[in-house]
Amino acid sequence: MPKADIDRFFQRLAERMPAPETELVYSNPFTLLVAVVLSAQATDIGVNKATKALFEIADTPAGMAALGEETIRSHIKTIGLFNTKAKNVLKLSEMLVAQHGGAVPRDRDALEALPGVGRKTANVVLNVAFGEPTIAVDTHIFRVGNRTGLAPGKTPRAVEDGLMKRVPAPWRLHAHHWLILHGRYTCKARKPECPTCPVADVCRYKAKTLVA
Repeated sequence: MPKADIDRFFQRLAERMPAPETELVYSNPFTLLVAVVLSAQATDIGVNKATKALFEIADTPAGMAALGEETIRSHIKTIGLFNTKAKNVLKLSEMLVAQHGGAVPRDRDALEALPGVGRKTANVVLNVAFGEPTIAVDTHIFRVGNRTGLAPGKTPRAVEDGLMKRVPAPWRLHAHHWLILHGRYTCKARKPECPTCPVADVCRYKAKTLVA
C-alpha cells in the first residue's frame, strides 16, 4: 500500500475513533497486565466479567499474591485455560513484588520475563499503560495487516515489523487500537463489512463483500 494511502487509511480511522481505547477494564498498570494475560484465547467481555470481582479485592501485586492460586482460580474459572492463567497471575505478582518493588516495569525484557507474558502482552502494556508507540499483533491486526495490504506478513512478528516501519509516526501511538477495533467490528474474519468500511477505497483486498 502506497504511503499516501496508508496516511489516508489512518486518517479515516481516526475520524471515526478520535480517542480509541482498550475494551479491557483496568485501573492501573498492574490490573491492565493481568487483564491482558487473561485475555489470551478469551474475549475482552469474558475477561471483564471475571476480573470485576477479582480486582475489587486485589488490584496490586502484593494483594494478588496474598490471595493465593486457589482464590485467583475461583475468580477466573469462566475463562479458557484458567488453571494455567491462575498460576501465571500468582507467579507474576510474586515476581513484581520481589524484583520490581511491586511496580510494573516499563521495559520490554523485564515484562517478557514474567510468567504468561509474551511479546504481544508486553506491547499492549507498553502502549496502553506507558504511552509507548508499540503495536501488539493479535488475530485481528494480523488479519487486517494482511487483508488490506497494509503490512503483509506470514507471522505476527513480520506484520508487527511491517506496521512499525510503514505506519506514519503521527498515527503510531493509537494504531494498535484503531486496527484491533477495525478488525473486530468492520473487517471481520468471516465476512468483512466492506460497504460500510471507511477505508474500502484504499484497501487492497480483492474479494470485497458487496452487501454488509
